[in-house]
Amino acid sequence: QVQLVESGGGLVQAGGSLRLSCAASGSISSINTMAWFRQAPGKQREFIAAISKGGTTDYADSVKGRFTISGDNAKNTVYLQMNDLKPEDTAIYYCRALQATWDYWGQGTQVTVSS
Repeated sequence: QVQLVESGGGLVQAGGSLRLSCAASGSISSINTMAWFRQAPGKQREFIAAISKGGTTDYADSVKGRFTISGDNAKNTVYLQMNDLKPEDTAIYYCRALQATWDYWGQGTQVTVSS
């Protein structure tokens, strides 16, 4: 079992920045990849960024150059640094942990970007 707790969401003006955190606990040694997804009202949940155990990162085209995913193994925490935020970035942001045969989701944190 893996438990994930996101934090760092909030209200920010367009052009501003936020840093989301995802703290993992439990069977974290079996996690292969950590990822961030988001879901806007009336839309499907979409992939934002991922980081592998080896440090390889991947991003959705919509956030490349603006968002950065990173991890702190000592704190068992993954971060999502979000810069130059746009109103269309408004969504609930979810952390996901992937193992070989299972995955886990956090409860989500709301990000609202005002124009």
